[in-house]
Amino acid sequence: MRIGIDVGGTHTDAVVIEKGRVVASAKVSTDHHNLLLSVRGALEAVLAGVDPKEVSRLNLSTTLSTNAIVEGKTEDVGVLVSAGPGVNPDDYQVGRFYYTVSGSVDHRGKEIAPPDPEEIGALVRDCCDTGLKVYAVVGKFSTRNPAHETLLAEELMACADFVSQGHRLSGQLNFPRRIATAYYNSAVWRVYNRFADAVEQCVREYGVYAPVHILKADGGTMPLAISREHPVESILSGPAASVMGIIALCDIRQDSIILDIGGTTTDIAIFASGSPVIENDGIEVGSYPTLVRALRTRSIGVGGDSRLHVQAGAVRVGPERLGPCMACGGAQPTLIDALIYKGLAEFGDVQASKEGIRRLAALWDMFPDTLADEAIQTAVSSISRAVDELLDEVNSRPVYTIMELIEGGTLAPAHVYVMGGPAKAFQGLLAKAMHRRVDVPPQHAIANAIGAALTRTTFELELFADTEKGVRFIPTLGLRDTVTRQYVLKDAQQDAVTMLLEHLGEQGVTLKADAVDILEANSFNMVGDYGTVGRNIRVKCQIRPGVTEAFVHE
Repeated sequence: MRIGIDVGGTHTDAVVIEKGRVVASAKVSTDHHNLLLSVRGALEAVLAGVDPKEVSRLNLSTTLSTNAIVEGKTEDVGVLVSAGPGVNPDDYQVGRFYYTVSGSVDHRGKEIAPPDPEEIGALVRDCCDTGLKVYAVVGKFSTRNPAHETLLAEELMACADFVSQGHRLSGQLNFPRRIATAYYNSAVWRVYNRFADAVEQCVREYGVYAPVHILKADGGTMPLAISREHPVESILSGPAASVMGIIALCDIRQDSIILDIGGTTTDIAIFASGSPVIENDGIEVGSYPTLVRALRTRSIGVGGDSRLHVQAGAVRVGPERLGPCMACGGAQPTLIDALIYKGLAEFGDVQASKEGIRRLAALWDMFPDTLADEAIQTAVSSISRAVDELLDEVNSRPVYTIMELIEGGTLAPAHVYVMGGPAKAFQGLLAKAMHRRVDVPPQHAIANAIGAALTRTTFELELFADTEKGVRFIPTLGLRDTVTRQYVLKDAQQDAVTMLLEHLGEQGVTLKADAVDILEANSFNMVGDYGTVGRNIRVKCQIRPGVTEAFVHE
């Protein structure tokens, strides 16, 4: 049995799935001041009739890291950067405590200028005196030779609780993005690890001793132990759960639009040729582009519990959520109350919804029907407009999916899939506004939790080899060793796959070699005065995001 828990903006959903079927489910209110309380409540509810010893995996999506960044609850980070000639690292400053250090490495990993020990010593003392406890160290070409990053990290551990090293977060060459990625990884490290400690303790208290995994932005999961070192990967795990839920529930084979209408926001995703579109270079966090590979999504502040108000004579929907709808005991009318007033939804205290809409309309000398109609139309128009904007952005540059690069042509999805609690109420409204076929899958209200439960572990690895220098390096594993002049591309491909599987095996994830995709494999001859002197080899491979088993529709 597998448990999936999705901590959403309004509700925390949980499911227990056995042999592709939901055998238990629960929905509790999300407490933004104590997300663990929400996880605990959902877990307790689904385990009421389930033997916890039968659980083989627990997958959790959490808004914690995203919320910490959005709400400004991150920790101050000391950022130490070395770039060398040709680049001014001050152009990429992030955070208040940003320092540049001497020393540089070239694109092949050769040390051009060593660090100055006295400079580093003085800087470390200054950082320690400042009281900083988390740090990020980044060198421009640390993905070819991490020696300078490693030295800085070792020196900082005299007073640091945690140090992010840029080369351990991604093997991709992009200096500015790697700086931002390392910064955010450290900024959320403490708040994330406190949450991880509490989650681990919580599941053990309920008798669940199965591995715990966290959803990543790319639509995969990572073991809890790995997530502790890479908390930045958990950003946008909620929208990822939406996408994986649709993959689990629907057989999508064409260009499609995915809408997850929750209580607070609507998350939008795009599928191209049946596969979700990704941010291949990495997502923006705050105002900084990072190397966090993620599914391409968009969130807008329109949800079932979005507050209704009137401004300049126009009915507004959201973006704030002040509480539940009046049908569920809330104090102010929301979008759901408007849907209930118009007979498009029916649950809870219907009379409370209707009375709330009448009172708000009377305040502005409006007919209740007019107010409800305008609220619904505003919400539908906002969703439709956001979809068009996202499609325009996706079509303005090369389209990457989790499967491949889609070259040529323009995405023009004719199909929309809607999930979330209000999905049924919006089905006909969206079909009319978007002029597309709109389907609502079964189990749409708990699709995110189903997606979380069935999502499989992913991992990406890049291997570099320079046979002239006799060096092989895998940045994200921190592995650097030697190879002979006879080392060729085929050897590198086999080693990359083997090491990826071994790394996951150490985390309790057992997979076969055919689960690994080779994304890139290149070998270039290096020529000297008397012919070829060696090869420069690069291999990139991954476990592609997907679901572990087919969902069985009753």
